[in-house]
Amino acid sequence: MTNDNYMGVTTGTIATACSLAALDAILDTSDIACVKVETPKKTLDIIIDECKRISPTKAYAVAHKNPYNDPDVTVDLAIVSTVEIFDKAGEDDVIITGGEGVGKITKPGLQIPVGDYAINPVPRRMILENLKDKIPKGKAAKVTISIPEGEKIAKKTMNPKLGIVGGISILGTTGIARSMSSEAYKNSIVTQLDVALASNIDNLVFVPGNIGEKLALKKLNVDKEQIVQTGNYVGFMFEEAEKRGITEFTFFGHMGKLIKVAGGIFNTKHAVADGRREIMVAHAGICGVGQEDLQRLFDSKTTDDMMDILNELDVSVEVSNSIANAIKDRCKQRFDLDLNVFLVDMEGNFLNDNMDF
Repeated sequence: MTNDNYMGVTTGTIATACSLAALDAILDTSDIACVKVETPKKTLDIIIDECKRISPTKAYAVAHKNPYNDPDVTVDLAIVSTVEIFDKAGEDDVIITGGEGVGKITKPGLQIPVGDYAINPVPRRMILENLKDKIPKGKAAKVTISIPEGEKIAKKTMNPKLGIVGGISILGTTGIARSMSSEAYKNSIVTQLDVALASNIDNLVFVPGNIGEKLALKKLNVDKEQIVQTGNYVGFMFEEAEKRGITEFTFFGHMGKLIKVAGGIFNTKHAVADGRREIMVAHAGICGVGQEDLQRLFDSKTTDDMMDILNELDVSVEVSNSIANAIKDRCKQRFDLDLNVFLVDMEGNFLNDNMDF
């Protein structure tokens, strides 16, 4: 396996390695400590933790995703593949299914049909391509992927929101996981839009993250299925919504996140751009706040502190309305979107009143 600390392997690669090791154990009883897996990018050597032949036609293998420099909830997770060979009765050389800890699809809009296990197309193809030439003539193989801790880990993923129940997904498009891959994260969050469309869910509410979702559920008359999390990638998610014909929705969240969009900042990650105090001071100035108080706002550490000053000056709603209008205008300049903007504090109290829901 690669020694690059900034790269790892996907759950799909580990599942393929275990499947290959289990098949090898059926065909050859010698100890199997490592297998070579062909991925879409390169050949990888994957260490196998345990491999056991259960019967002349059945075996299982276990391997873990080694740690790499990424906050990946599936790191160190044990992945198991049980392979059984039998007389071929149909056209399929390899039948792939899921077991304990692998989620099942319950909502349309994903790459896998409703009712099937959440083993994505590339991992399925990798398992097939790596096994098919080793299967004895006239035989077929049934591959069952299971993840003992999968159901518990799934609670930390997007799966429950996407209608994937009972476990995690077997993912990967290249077989290699890259540290802090924004592309992988974007791929995961954009599926929320596809699920909503396939389920004919309207009146969507876009929020930055978990806190925004909890507050929206508390303050608005909406269901979890209507809520779409953008993470820091507001611009990306708005663009993807527009591509899919979703042009009207509510943008709901804490002032400290949403205010950045009023300044044209569509990636709200702090390390990318901030500008909160500058934007707040500009809108406070537009609303007539004097120079001394503008300096107080500029010297504040958080948007909550700024709102306290604006409340003291009795202009908090006016300034919040100005910011909400600027968010709408910025989005109209960049996308063909009609947004309703709700700015709230950490308790979910509404800060602007120029909204309609």
